Amino acid sequence: MGNRNEAPKELATRDKAARPVRLTSDMSLPKLSVVEACSYVAALAGMWAVMHLKLLAALLAGMLVHQLVHMIAPVIERHMSSHLARLVAVVILATVVVGGLTSLAIAMIEHFEQTVPNIQNLLGQVMQMIEQARLRTPDWISTMLPVDAEQMKAKAGMLVHSHMDQLQQGGKNVARAFGHVLIGMILGALIAITADRHAQRLPLGRALATRVGRFSDAFRRIVFAQIKISAINAVFTALYLLVALPIFHERLPLSKTLVLITFIAGLLPVIGNLVSNTLIVAISLSVNLPTAVASLGFLIAIHKLEYFLNARIVGGQIEARVWELLLAMLIMEAAFGVAGIIAAPVFYAYIKRELIYLRLV
Repeated sequence: MGNRNEAPKELATRDKAARPVRLTSDMSLPKLSVVEACSYVAALAGMWAVMHLKLLAALLAGMLVHQLVHMIAPVIERHMSSHLARLVAVVILATVVVGGLTSLAIAMIEHFEQTVPNIQNLLGQVMQMIEQARLRTPDWISTMLPVDAEQMKAKAGMLVHSHMDQLQQGGKNVARAFGHVLIGMILGALIAITADRHAQRLPLGRALATRVGRFSDAFRRIVFAQIKISAINAVFTALYLLVALPIFHERLPLSKTLVLITFIAGLLPVIGNLVSNTLIVAISLSVNLPTAVASLGFLIAIHKLEYFLNARIVGGQIEARVWELLLAMLIMEAAFGVAGIIAAPVFYAYIKRELIYLRLV
């Protein structure tokens, strides 16, 4: 009989821990239970540990796979059970990833097989661009540019030799990051398959599950909004480089590559757009000055458009202004470098979402 009387009390305690915290009627600070306070501390400690231990790549890869599985599974659930649908979704994602990596490797091999025999022609094109740029740049810049292909090879060899240690360390970092991404994807898939949303948890487990769910929601909002923004930027850049310039009998070298770089770099809010813009203007300068001026004007317009898109798409998703994201990126970059820039939008979106749920902002 004692166990029967205790069961309702235990369920009431769990329900109380799961309820969102509200402001009191006099607008005083919300009262957090010990369990809820511990879950918030654990969430902040987890984010700090991810950055300090350099596990951001694993976290983002795992979160992305987890989100994709839960996007694909509902479509498949019409024909099978929920668990089997998630398993099929993981298999589909694994097939796409493996097929994509294989295709990329084959394409790179074929590219180098075609490019290496023509490396001298490639160097000639690069030197032609440098010569054109030399005529349009100040003397203090032109003196630093190579005068011929042999000098370019010599300078490249000197740079490689003098930075051999950094190159080796960079190769190790890339290999480690790839390993982290692979492990993160596997973990994300396993969690998506095995996690039971309706499982009964103790109060701390329920509170932590709430924190994880809100972080996952912030990740989904930021990532898919930024993909949309990057795709829009890439489309406008493609229209300018592949349509508008050829109409006026101008064409930039590597135009298709620049469009791809614009999409990939655009996945980084604001900063990525600046990187791709700089490359486009630099290559435009090698063609002629009017083209460089036109590219600069176009990219300023696109940059202003991105601010508008961030305000409407990303800012609307997380109820934040552009300056808030920029400030978060600045602080995170100062603390953690480039990884901080990548993590800042997601982390800030999660923290602000928690503050909104607490009715503090």
